[in-house]
Amino acid sequence: MPRVTLQTLADELGVSRMTVSNAFSRPDQLSAELRDRILAVAVERGYTGPDPAARALARGAVGTIGLLLTDALQHAFTDEIATRLLAAISEELAESGRGLTLLGSGSRGDLVPARDVPLDGALVYHCEVSSVAVDWLTRRKLPLVFVDQAPVRGYPCLNVDDRGGARAAAQHIVDLGHRRVALITKAAGASGRLQPSSMRHEQFTTRRRMEGWLDALTPAGITPMLLNAATSTEEAGAAAAAVLLDLPADERPTAVLAYSDRIALGAMQALQDHGLAVPGDVSIVGFDDASFAERTRPTLTTVRQDVARKGREATALLCAAIDSRAPQRTDHRLLPTELVVRRSTQALSAARTASAT
Repeated sequence: MPRVTLQTLADELGVSRMTVSNAFSRPDQLSAELRDRILAVAVERGYTGPDPAARALARGAVGTIGLLLTDALQHAFTDEIATRLLAAISEELAESGRGLTLLGSGSRGDLVPARDVPLDGALVYHCEVSSVAVDWLTRRKLPLVFVDQAPVRGYPCLNVDDRGGARAAAQHIVDLGHRRVALITKAAGASGRLQPSSMRHEQFTTRRRMEGWLDALTPAGITPMLLNAATSTEEAGAAAAAVLLDLPADERPTAVLAYSDRIALGAMQALQDHGLAVPGDVSIVGFDDASFAERTRPTLTTVRQDVARKGREATALLCAAIDSRAPQRTDHRLLPTELVVRRSTQALSAARTASAT
């Protein structure tokens, strides 16, 4: 059977080759009746449309943006905050007709996604700017928007107020009378004790939340115990909390501030499994306000961030940059956070306050 082409359809329909092409790529240029007739004949002949690569070359755009993740790609589907961000990005993209491609920061053989995958622009999510993948995207001179990381000169950047949210969480603990406090952060390396000096090399959100906690704890004269959960998972939170269980009761922190709700949940369950009451023995605060925070027992005090707004605004910034085809302007946005007090925190009793100081 002869190969069906644009010219084949044009000859059969008695229209120009450009008219057939417009039926697929620029439908607003044709009447609805003519476009429907062209598409019906195309279906009969088994023609699916112009080659996408050729069409992208002609338009100077591929109709797809990338989302670069430092973590393994499965993180986007197993972490609730990441999936909520993806949903918001997809919702915003639906209005522009663009697609979304997830990009890992690694490579396989000769394929380097950040270098080789066709894109009109990319959202760089939770990646260090020293990443090789980030370097490839900037070298390609693509429009970029950085999300949840340090502002980069010459590019839009969107963050939530991690420091302010963490400060509010720590101040809540201080106001409840707690003086023995543990911080469970997320840093590279194994779970366990950390030294404060190691924080300067960690990711932006890790550093900002640490700074916020210390903003409230240091003026109160509190030197917290610093623990690491190597990943933002319940398992890592439980492993970090295990350090607390090895301490004598009169040395054990009476409050825990966690980098994320998942870490807080893991720590809470580990402590409860060993007979400690939350918040009777230990108050716990998370960060993010994941949907399960209202279903934990007790319900979890946490810091709420508007993940959907973050995804929508970051995507809108990127689409505007792509559509304008003008040099990007630096636009650093900071979205607010909110402390949500639930039942996993309570004031220290007068007797326990005396023993904890």
